[in-house]
Formats: sequence, structure tokens, C-alpha cells
Amino acid sequence: MRAVYIHIPFCKSICSYCDFCKFLYDKKWIDLYLDSLNQEITEYYENDKVKSIYIGGGTPSSLSIDEINKLFNILKKFNLSDINEITFECNVNDINDGLLKTLHMNGVNRLSIGIESFNKKNLNFMNRNHNKKDIFEKIKLCRDYGFSNINVDLIYALPTESMFTFKRDVNNILKLGVEHISTYSLIIEDHTMLSYNNVKSISEELDYNMYKFVCKKLNKKGYHHYEVSNFSKIGYESRHNLTYWNNEEYYGFGLGSHGYINDTRYENTRNLNKYLNGEYRLNELLVSMQEEMENELILGLRKLDGISINEFYQKFEKDIYKVFKLDEALNKGYLEIKNGMIYIPENKIYVMNEIINMIM
Repeated sequence: MRAVYIHIPFCKSICSYCDFCKFLYDKKWIDLYLDSLNQEITEYYENDKVKSIYIGGGTPSSLSIDEINKLFNILKKFNLSDINEITFECNVNDINDGLLKTLHMNGVNRLSIGIESFNKKNLNFMNRNHNKKDIFEKIKLCRDYGFSNINVDLIYALPTESMFTFKRDVNNILKLGVEHISTYSLIIEDHTMLSYNNVKSISEELDYNMYKFVCKKLNKKGYHHYEVSNFSKIGYESRHNLTYWNNEEYYGFGLGSHGYINDTRYENTRNLNKYLNGEYRLNELLVSMQEEMENELILGLRKLDGISINEFYQKFEKDIYKVFKLDEALNKGYLEIKNGMIYIPENKIYVMNEIINMIM
């Protein structure tokens, strides 16, 4: 079984930090885009069973009710007989009775909501238009419609915030009582408003202290830190995202999407005109076994549980110790082994990139 990612590139406003493929919502493009998405799925879907669907963006919740229903009619092409998770990304301002009723009727069982912060100054910095009161009211409304699996995103390490305001954000997130929390340290990407305005990142020390605080606080409150940036109550880990970190195959449909099918990694065009004309793929790369083993390592070590030594051998018929230089990292305590799993200890996960460079 494979996972499916669907990209909706339209937004009602553009966040200052976002470098994803996106456009301001314009109704004249939506039907054309959904028609092209339908054709892409028809051309590339191999009629296998789908275990999860993640509808992201952009802002999927920027679509009208009719447009959302059209999207889900397209998704009926997939074999959903064994599906266990359908996630739909929402902006706080878009959440209302009509949206939630439509999502519920179309089988969505997991919401991912871009909270980002409760602090007015931080929200203005990110060009987000909601406030603290909106957040609590909209989460309650989601509960009223029976949604029992909710993720919220938190962005931290903003130049506008102190450790004090960050701690208040974490405490407010905990008050929501959601099942899953994704925390992201701000990265100032090229071709974003922040980059164009020459905004500088905060110090690495403050960034690290914020990361340590959120890990300790969420663990203490019963959230399982199962991936570098992700925390969940037990049993509510993102099944779709685990597909990526377990290095399993998935489809990516829509503008700018990425996918991994039949040992081939591909990237879709970010050019809307080309996409509407049926020129979906930007590039395709047949992955060698060495590259595949490297992907297994890089993605697997994002998980706090790490990589199974036995499963690595079963998958590649190679000893992981002979493929990668693990001894130095093990001797220095950057890697540990327990119950047949190689993993980065939680207090070292912040420097994961340096550890992977050491190994490879």
C-alpha cells in the first residue's frame, strides 16, 4: 500500500516565511487546476491500495465548499478500501460550520491546523490573520463536529519573540488538548518575504534553548517525541508522515509535489501554466541502491526510535555497519543501540545533520 499527497497551491494571503509552491486564491484558476489534477492522477495512479491521504498546500481550506466537494470526487479514483487516515490542512480563519461539515461528510478524520503562534506580534510578523481567541474557538468547533485527531503547528525562534513569549505559546498549545503537535524552528528561506526584507535568524543558543524547553515540556505533559519536530499522544502519530520517514513509497500529485514510486523519485513542475497544459513532471530520478540506503539512514534517524538493524538487512541484504561509518558516532554517544535499533538520543537530535555528516 502507498500513501498519497495532494497539493493545493492556493492561499488567501501569503505568509512571510513560506517558500512552498503557492499563489493567491483566484477563483478562475480553481476548476482548471482541479481538472488538471484529475488528469494527472488518471495518468500516474497504478490502482493500488492507498493507506493515507494528506491534502496540503498552500491552503486547502481556502477552497469553497463546491470546490472541496469536487476535489473529493476526484479522490474517489483511489482504492480506499483499507485507508486509515485522511488529513486536511486548515487555516484558523477558514474553519467554520460549512467547512467542517463538508470535511466530515467526505471522510476526513484528521485535521492539521496552522496555529503558528498565539502572540499578536509574532502573528503579524508571519502575516497570519487570526488571534488567540480565534484559535480556542475554532478548536472547540472542530471538536463539536467530532474531529478527535487534530494536529497544530507551532513556529518558534522568531526574531520578534523572547524565551518568555515562546513559553507562553507552548503553555497555550497545551491548553488546546490536541492529539498532535508539530514544532518548527523558523528557517529564513530564499524567495520569501523575510529573505527579501533581509531578516536575520536568532542566535543558535536561543534556538537550542527553545528546542530543549519544548521537548522537555511536551514530554512531561504526555506527548511522545517520535520525530525531530513532532510530538503526539500515544497512538496519534502521523501515519502519513511516517511513510516518508520509513522511506516507503508514496504518490505526490499537484503543483510542485514530490513522489517516490517504483524506485523513482520525482518532482512536479511549479509552473502553473505548464501544469494546466499537462506537463506535470519536472524531473525523475531512478534511485541507486547506495542512494536508497542513504535515504533510509537520513530519514530513519529523524525518528527518535531510529532504524532497525534487522529490517535494514532484510531490505538491502547488507550490514548497516559495513555501509556506514558508525563507530565514531557510537563511541562519542551521538548514536545508541537498544533492542536492535540504532538511534540518535533525544539530547543529541538537535545536531542531527552534523551526526549524519559524520556517518556518511
